[in-house]
Order: sequence, then C-alpha cells, then structure tokens
Amino acid sequence: MSLRVAVCGACPYPVPQGSQVYLRDTALALRDAGHAVCLVTYGHGRGDDRSGLVVHRAPRLPLDGRTEAGPTPVKPLLDLALARTLRRVVRRERIDVVCAHNYEALAAALLARVRPVVYFAHNALADELPHYFGGARWAARAGAAADRFLPRRADLVVAAHGRLADYLRAHGCREVAVVPPPVDAAAFPAAVVGDAVPPVLYTGNLDGYQNLGLLTEAMARVRARVPGARLVVATASARPFPCDERVDTPGLDALRDVLARDAVVAAPRVSWSGYPIKLLNAMAAGKAVVACASAAAPLVHGETGWVVADDDAEAYAAGLDRLLTDPALRERLGRAAREAALTTHARPRIGAELSALLRRVCRVSG
Repeated sequence: MSLRVAVCGACPYPVPQGSQVYLRDTALALRDAGHAVCLVTYGHGRGDDRSGLVVHRAPRLPLDGRTEAGPTPVKPLLDLALARTLRRVVRRERIDVVCAHNYEALAAALLARVRPVVYFAHNALADELPHYFGGARWAARAGAAADRFLPRRADLVVAAHGRLADYLRAHGCREVAVVPPPVDAAAFPAAVVGDAVPPVLYTGNLDGYQNLGLLTEAMARVRARVPGARLVVATASARPFPCDERVDTPGLDALRDVLARDAVVAAPRVSWSGYPIKLLNAMAAGKAVVACASAAAPLVHGETGWVVADDDAEAYAAGLDRLLTDPALRERLGRAAREAALTTHARPRIGAELSALLRRVCRVSG
C-alpha cells in the first residue's frame, strides 16, 4: 500500500546540519520505498537541494534567516506559520500520515490538528535544552516537563536508539519503535588511508552542545606528542573556532569532498539522547572516529570506532594519537564502519521498516 506522506521539520531547509540531513534522508527512504512524499519546512534555508523532493515552505517571516539550532524569540511565529502550512498541505495533498521530526514539528502538527502523526524523536529535551542556557537546572526541568507532555500525544514515536526509546517509554509513551537514521553510504567515496600522519577532522555546526572545548583541550595534548598534528574544521557556521584549517561546507557535495581525504574524525559530543548524523557520514566515508561514550550510539569500540569516557581529555587525546599514528588500525576501523553504514543504516532497509510502521499507524487510525 502506497501512502501519501508529509515529512515535517520545524527548521530551515536545506541546511547542511544533522537534523536536516536526517529529515531529508527519512523522506528519501520512504520515497524509495514507493510512497508519495513531500517535505514541509520553514521558509528559508542555505544551499541547494538536489534531492528531487517536493518541498512546501511556510511563508518567510522578517528576521527568520538564522540557520543555527536553538530557541530564538521569533521561533514561535515560525512554528505557527509552519502549522498553518502543514494543515493546508495535508488537506490539499490528501496526506495519509505526517512524520514530524523533532519537538517543534510535533507541536506544529498537534496545533494543526492533523492525524495520524508519527513523531521522530531526535533527542530528549531535558538533555539538550540546558546546553542553550549554560546548563541551567530550570532548563533541564522544563525539558523534562516537555518530554512528559508532547511525545506521548503522537500516534507513534520513532526513536533513533534504544536508550532514548527507554527514556520516552518511562515518560509516558506507550508506542515507541527503534529505527536508526538512514544514510546513503554509496554516495560517499571511501577514503584511501596513507602512511603519513593525517589531520584530525571535525565536521558540523559549532553550537555549544557539540562539546568542542574537549576537542580543543585534547588537541593541545596531541600536538605536544605528535609532530605536525593538525585540526581541520569543516563547517557551514560563521562562528570563530581555533583550528589549523577551516573548510566551508555549504552542502553535501562539499562535505563528501572533505570526508574523501585521509583523516581521523573527532566527535566530542556527550549529549546522550541524540544520534549525531556526522558519525553516520564519517562511517559511510570509511573514517575512523573518536567519540565519547554517551553520544557514540552507532559505534562499537575497537570494531567500528574508538570510544572513550565522556569529557576525559587525556583519553580523547590518546585515542586521536593512536589512530593518527597507526594507519592499519585507522583503515580497519574505517572499513568496518563503512560496512555497518552500508548494512545497518542502508536506506532500503530503513525505508522498509518505516513503511511497515506507517501502514500500521494508518490502519489503526483509519
């Protein structure tokens, strides 16, 4: 049974960041599985969208050009405009089911009074919200309240990993399925590992929740031990950050070019509830990654990546050091990581899993 699906994201699109990539790749997985799929997003974005997906954009509002994640004063107005657009699209396109990615999209779907709604949980708000407010306790409490109130109002919750699924069940969600994000690993050329010491590579945004202070501290230790060690930062963000080389990555093509080089990828994030899409991209490109335990959901230490304790600068530096100076280990971990991306996260496999879930939801609601 082919469905008409609206994949909704309360975010600018396109933007080369994890949430938008997850949104797009979910839509592509469903489209490849035979469904009629469209995106519903904010009215602005950055770069070109070459996915071929139909995109319905909310009206662009004044002062809405920001692409970084996090709360802003204008966001409630953007979400209201998104809800109105979603309601119109659902009626006009005779949508069977809405896939709402992250909190604001779920809120927009509930405000638009459209059903059924499948909520794709990117994180827990109790975990992420404090990062935007200096770790304030009130932000954690407000996030926990939202975790209890919003997700359980969806007809089904899709969590990216088991720990998040358990958390949401404990907060009142009865219907939770675990489906990891898809990645088109074949679109990433596998990097060739050389004998020379490669750079450490960080890709993605420079927001506070990425825990980049740990990377800075670890790199200071690595430079003291590994002659010529360099840090390359590939980002679309304009924020300043200390590094040896900065590469602008306004879209996926630029990111692929960067990941095609020999490098050790650094993922210092410790926020436990998310699923860093940068890890999937690095795995798809056959990269060895050093990650902190709480945010290393797709990696198995010593098999598909190098996992260290959270916020341990010495352990993180030692992991970078080991991979920089051991090309055989770098190649073995990268090859296994790519194989995992090609199988566990393959778009056809994820599309089939999601199709079965959406069909079940539509039968129940119908």
